[in-house]
Amino acid sequence: MSELKIYNSLHRQKEVFTPLFPGHVGMYVCGPTVSGESHLGHARPYITFDVVYRYLLHLGYKVRYVRNITDAGHFEEEGRAAEDKIAKGALLEKLEPMELVQKYTNLYHWAMLQFNCLEPSIEPTATGHIVEQIEMIKKIIDKGYAYEVNGSVYFDVKKYAENYEYGILSGRILEDMLETTRELENQGEKRNKVDFALWKKAPPEHLMRWPSPWGEGFPGWHIECSAMSSKYLGHQFDIHGGGMDLQFPHHECEIAQSEVAHGEMMARYWMHNNMITINGRKMGKAYNNTIKLTELFTGSHPLLEKPYSPMTIRFFVLQTQYRGTLDFSNEALQAAEKGLQRLWAAYEVLQKLTYTAANGQTVNEELDTQVRQWCNECDEFISDDFNTAKVMANLFELAPVINSLKGGQVKMHEISEATFQLLQQTWKTYLVDILGIQQELLAGDDNKLDGVLQLLIDMRKEAKGRKDYATSDKIRNQLLSIGIQLKDEKDGSVTYSVQ
Repeated sequence: MSELKIYNSLHRQKEVFTPLFPGHVGMYVCGPTVSGESHLGHARPYITFDVVYRYLLHLGYKVRYVRNITDAGHFEEEGRAAEDKIAKGALLEKLEPMELVQKYTNLYHWAMLQFNCLEPSIEPTATGHIVEQIEMIKKIIDKGYAYEVNGSVYFDVKKYAENYEYGILSGRILEDMLETTRELENQGEKRNKVDFALWKKAPPEHLMRWPSPWGEGFPGWHIECSAMSSKYLGHQFDIHGGGMDLQFPHHECEIAQSEVAHGEMMARYWMHNNMITINGRKMGKAYNNTIKLTELFTGSHPLLEKPYSPMTIRFFVLQTQYRGTLDFSNEALQAAEKGLQRLWAAYEVLQKLTYTAANGQTVNEELDTQVRQWCNECDEFISDDFNTAKVMANLFELAPVINSLKGGQVKMHEISEATFQLLQQTWKTYLVDILGIQQELLAGDDNKLDGVLQLLIDMRKEAKGRKDYATSDKIRNQLLSIGIQLKDEKDGSVTYSVQ
């Protein structure tokens, strides 16, 4: 087994992974802000760190995986005015804030289930840890690195930079930031424009509020992750993960406040996945170019030519190494769909094959060596900063060999029994256990498929009955796009065939 190497954003290089405590790994990943529905851009970190979690478990580590739910907080994002997204969303949807939170938390959990993501060990919420956040803020104030103004508390970045290395993660230079930071809400309260909120005073109309030593208010964005990670993983832990867009300001601010409160760097390895882009631009709500996960699964977004299944999305994400750029297109998703079908079909063939040796026949040494190499390289690639793209490339190399074993073009005796067992083990380990690919509905559960299709056929029949031919045609065409053809019989019944 190869040594696991992780690209550590903190030091900008790959490093051999050595956990703080042998046999145990503590991992914290920034979870969703449940003010709205998750979109395709959010899918990448969910899936990326699910593979990290799966591989660490595969290596035999006991992993405590903490992924938070952000259901409160004052957000300060680069170049954008600060806001409380939960309160804003609740007003827009005319819901109680916690009603909105529950709605989108449920939808997020449903999406994780569709993607076959393993559940984290602990999933703490910001609202469930207000006490811990207040206590941490008090520590920072006591040490002289935060100050209270009019019921709000701010972290003194300039003072921190006098004794610590501010910008250690993002590479930002404080002097440049002091010159370029734009004027945002309540800047007049701050000693410096770069200071960030640890606690905000709640105005009279604000719905989400808690008592504190500084009056009623609500937490800043960054403090919640520092408080929750330290509670469940300790003052220092192994891996902190999230999207590249969180590197600054969120993770940089986490480091600063944690270092003051606890006296040490909070995480030893920092991992950041790259963004999903559309036409070269980051997918995000701020750019009004998001595709919600439900829109992906139903094909209901104008940019989509057809629906795409959760496993197709997972496959699409993992075809690129997590630090590489990933650009959305229908062509890329359709290629992922075909690739997924090809690898899963080979996996099903391999499951049914049994090794049978032929008397007097010799192994094809060249083929046997090549198959073993492709299998063994999967260990090297996944250990090299979780390079799922190279793992998949080797599975694609092995797929024709598997199909040839079934078709007889390659005789079973041409590879050794040990190599055949390695081949079976590699496909199960990597495709299913580590990459997390699971069987799609269309891949074999005929009873469920029949039930779903009958429901769609009935819906189409009802649409035709009320002369809603647009809906009728849409159901027929979308089924055809995924390889299911409906045929209207003369007696009024409808049959289907899977192409």
